[in-house]
This record gives sequence, structure tokens and C-alpha cells, in this order.
Amino acid sequence: MKRFLADDAATIGFGQELAALLKPGDIVSLEGELGAGKSALARATIRALAGDPGLEVPSPTFSLIQPYDTPRGLVLHADLYRLGDAAEADELGLLDNPEAIVLVEWAERAQQVKDAATITIALSIPPGGMGRELVLRRG
Repeated sequence: MKRFLADDAATIGFGQELAALLKPGDIVSLEGELGAGKSALARATIRALAGDPGLEVPSPTFSLIQPYDTPRGLVLHADLYRLGDAAEADELGLLDNPEAIVLVEWAERAQQVKDAATITIALSIPPGGMGRELVLRRG
């Protein structure tokens, strides 16, 4: 699936669509360069899963992982950008709970996490810098 996200409202809308599709055990790899919109999409998706559009969803850049208890179950939001070694991802427990929904930014920094992804979303900045291109792949 390919989609153009013209602005923040489109990103929020897609995050709501994605949340509706996710089920326990899904691991979503969010890919793209810095500034491509990975955190914004994760934030919109988590808010939709929680049923709370005002939920504070800080970036897990420094904490590496942020858990959320939602009506849909446990949601884990991880950012692996600062990992020193792929083995450190195992200590985070991202793959330990088969019922959790996991959203991972920079999964490519830990191949075992990237390989476990059930959904991959690649975001890119189009020429001119306006909006975002999105490609979603299952499996």
C-alpha cells in the first residue's frame, strides 16, 4: 500500500486507520530518515489505540522504550536509534510478550527486531519537502 500524507492531519488520520488494523502480537517497524515522520505516526497510532487524542506520548529516544496500557492491551513504543549494539535490543523485551502491540522506530539497528516485524512502514520526504510518502508492507 502506498499513500501520500499531505500534512499532520493526514498523518493522524493514517495513524487512526493503522490502529484499527493492529492486533495483539503485531510488530510495526517504522522506517525512514530523521524527520520523516516516524514519531508523529507512532504518536497518532498510540493515541488512537488508547482512545485518547490528548494522551502525552513522549519520544522514547532516550528511554528507548515506553509502555502504554490501552483498552487494546499493552502497547510498546521503542526507538532503537541510540542502541550501541543489536544485542541490547534483547534486553528491552520487545519480543517477549506475544500479546503486545509493538511500534519500533529504527528497527534496522537490531536485525532480530526487524525480522520479527509483521508490518513495515517506510516514510520518506518527497522532493520539495512537503508532506510524506508512505509505503506499508505486511510480513
